Amino acid sequence: MNLSFKDSGIDWEALQEAAAKAMQHAYVPYSKYPVGAAALTDDGRIVSGCNVENASYGLTLCAECSLVSQLRMTGGGKLVAFSCVDGQGNILMPCGRCRQLLHEFRAPGMQLMTVSGIRTMDEVLPDAFGPENLGEPTRTGSGQ
Repeated sequence: MNLSFKDSGIDWEALQEAAAKAMQHAYVPYSKYPVGAAALTDDGRIVSGCNVENASYGLTLCAECSLVSQLRMTGGGKLVAFSCVDGQGNILMPCGRCRQLLHEFRAPGMQLMTVSGIRTMDEVLPDAFGPENLGEPTRTGSGQ
């Protein structure tokens, strides 16, 4: 399913603008590579995030991480549509780790703007592992 820019019913321009605005808040003293992300939620909000680097590179937060944090801090919900941009406003594809993070908080049929057009989450992360694969949690150590 390759939806066109206009056929999806999503205001992709508003998402790109929100991602670009978020990107302006990025903290990137090491890479000099700012990234902004924005997503539409199932209740109509737009949440956004930017990358935040750390001198210990492994502790760097991706824009998608701060976006999901904002989602949870502002009422939760599910992500319906997502866009991510670099410092020049070019569309970026989330890395595999970030695709997995977005998958956890997706609404059914979530769409992403990618370098090759609008794609669904299932297309960009086929056969994903998610909460549905975990089944019922079991209690240990409580005798129950």
